[in-house]
Amino acid sequence: MILFSIIGDLFRDTTLNGWWKAVWIVFLIFVPFLTALVYLIARGNGMAQRNVTAAAEARQATDSYIQQVAGASPTDEIAKAAELRKAGTITDTEYEQLKAKALA
Repeated sequence: MILFSIIGDLFRDTTLNGWWKAVWIVFLIFVPFLTALVYLIARGNGMAQRNVTAAAEARQATDSYIQQVAGASPTDEIAKAAELRKAGTITDTEYEQLKAKALA
């Protein structure tokens, strides 16, 4: 599991040059235990920070999606429709249709 975590971290790291990524991968293939230990000692702090950043970005994307899908509550939609009717933008019939749609 540690090897997969390290490989994932290598590809997630935007500051590391492609050649250095290749060197780490080669060493992970031929001397996996020693390389993993050295990687965790040398780059463990950055690895933790990248994991926290990735988790925060995923959380933000999830929250944004939920807010987008959830939309407004029926009460908010009816209140907006009432304001539009009061302003004369929509007719009473249109208001009733919007109200029925919000309550459905």
